[in-house]
Amino acid sequence: MSTHTTMHKVQNPIQGIKFAIIMLCLGVGILPGARAETAAPAAKSAPAASTKPKIQVADTIVAVVNSEVITRHELNDRVTLVEQRMKQQGIAMPPAAEMQKQLLERLIVDRAQLQLAKELGIHVDDTMLDRAVARIAEQNKMTLQAFRDQVEREGTSFAKFREEIRDEITMQRVREREVDNKIQITESEVDNELAAEAAAPQTQQEFNLAQILVRIPENASAEQIGERRKRAEDILGQLGAGGDFARLAATYSDSIDALKGGELGWRSQDRLPQLFVDAVANLKQGEVSAIVKSANGFHILKVLGKRGASVVKVAAGAAAPTVQQTHARHILIKVNQVVTAADARRKLTELKLRLDNKSATFEELAKLYSNDLSASKGGDLGWIYPGDTVPEFERAMDALKPGEISEPVESPFGFHLIQVLERKTNDVSQERQRMAARMAIRERKLEEATQDWLRQVRDRAYVEIHLDDK
Repeated sequence: MSTHTTMHKVQNPIQGIKFAIIMLCLGVGILPGARAETAAPAAKSAPAASTKPKIQVADTIVAVVNSEVITRHELNDRVTLVEQRMKQQGIAMPPAAEMQKQLLERLIVDRAQLQLAKELGIHVDDTMLDRAVARIAEQNKMTLQAFRDQVEREGTSFAKFREEIRDEITMQRVREREVDNKIQITESEVDNELAAEAAAPQTQQEFNLAQILVRIPENASAEQIGERRKRAEDILGQLGAGGDFARLAATYSDSIDALKGGELGWRSQDRLPQLFVDAVANLKQGEVSAIVKSANGFHILKVLGKRGASVVKVAAGAAAPTVQQTHARHILIKVNQVVTAADARRKLTELKLRLDNKSATFEELAKLYSNDLSASKGGDLGWIYPGDTVPEFERAMDALKPGEISEPVESPFGFHLIQVLERKTNDVSQERQRMAARMAIRERKLEEATQDWLRQVRDRAYVEIHLDDK
C-alpha cells in the first residue's frame, strides 16, 4: 500500500507555546525524567565555636515507577505550573492534597510511557527536536530568540522546555504505534455508518462536553467495580448538591482532560462515542448526565454547549460535490538510528540535483532509494484527495505545479522529494464516502482505545507511592 493511503491525518505534535503549556494542564505529560538527587557536600566546618556541620536535605522521592523515581521537586514544579494555568483559565482549584495526587498520577503514567518508548527504541533526536521547536516559534510568528525569551518569561528555562517537548513528541509516537496503528474497522461497520448518515437529518448536533471519569482498573474484581461505582455516585451527589463540575473534575477525574475541567471541546455527534450522544441527547446546556458506564470506567457528562451543524448530502440523481485531486509521486528517506535527519536531507538534495541535471529519472531513483512501499512503482502514489496525507506533505504538494519537484520536505515519516504529475477536479466517489465514514469511526474508537491503553500502561507498571512519607 502506498504512503498516502497509510498516512492518516494527524495532529501537529505542538501548536505553539500556549498549546504546549496547556498540554501540561491536560496531564498529557511533558516533564523529563528525573532521578533522586544526592545530598550536596556538607559546608566546611565553622571555627571552634560552631563545630556542627550544616546538613543539606536531599530531594525526596514521592514515587517509584519500575526502575525510576519521581522526586518531590519534580512534582512541586508541575503543581506550580498547573496552578498558574488553571487560574488563567478560571478553573476553581481542587484541595492541595488532591491536586498533588492528580498530578503525581499523571507523572506516573507519563514516566511509564517514556519507559515503554525506550524499550521500543523510539527516540527523538536533537535535529528533530530543533525543527519542532523552530516550528513552534514560526507558528507564534516569532524568531527563535524572541520565542526563547518568551518561554523564559513564562518561568521555564529554555533547556527544560526543549526536553519537555522531546518527551511529549516521544509519548505521541509511542501512542501512535501502540494505539493508532492497531485500530481495526470492518467493512460492515463502514456500511452501518453510511446507512446511519443517510438516515440522519440534514442538521446534526455538535456538542461541547465535559466529563468526569472514574477509571476501572484492568481485570478489576466485582468488588473493585462496585467501589468505583460508589465513587462515581458520590461525585454525582456532590454535583447534585451544587458542586462545581470543573473543580470536581480536577479533583477526582481519572481522564487526561481532568485539569482542564474535564472539557472535551466541540465535536460533532458522529465524532463522539454513541453512549455519550445517547446520554446527553435530551439534556440542556448546563445539565449533567446520569452515570454512564464504558469499558474504561464510569463517566459523568456535562453539556457545556449545543449547536446545529449542517450536513452536506447528495440526493439521489443529484450531482456529487467536486474536489481537486493530485497525481503525485515521491521518494521517501526515513530517519532512524542509522540515518539521521541531516543524512536524509543531504541524500535527497543530491538526488534532486541529479533530477535537475537530467542524469536520472524520478522513477529510477525512487526504485533505488525510496523507503516507501511505492518504490516498486517508481514512487507513484496515484490520485490523492485532500486530507489523504499528513499536513506537511500536502502543503508542499499543493504548492507545486505539474512537473515540478520539491526541495526535501520533512514529515513525521521522514524526508520526501515530491513531484506533481497532474491535477484534476473530480466528483466525490463512493470510495471517498466510505473513506470519510471510516475516518469518523476511527476517531470515535481512538479516544476509547487511548484511554484503555493508558490504563493498561499504568496498571502493568510497578509503582510505589511515597507521597505521604515524612
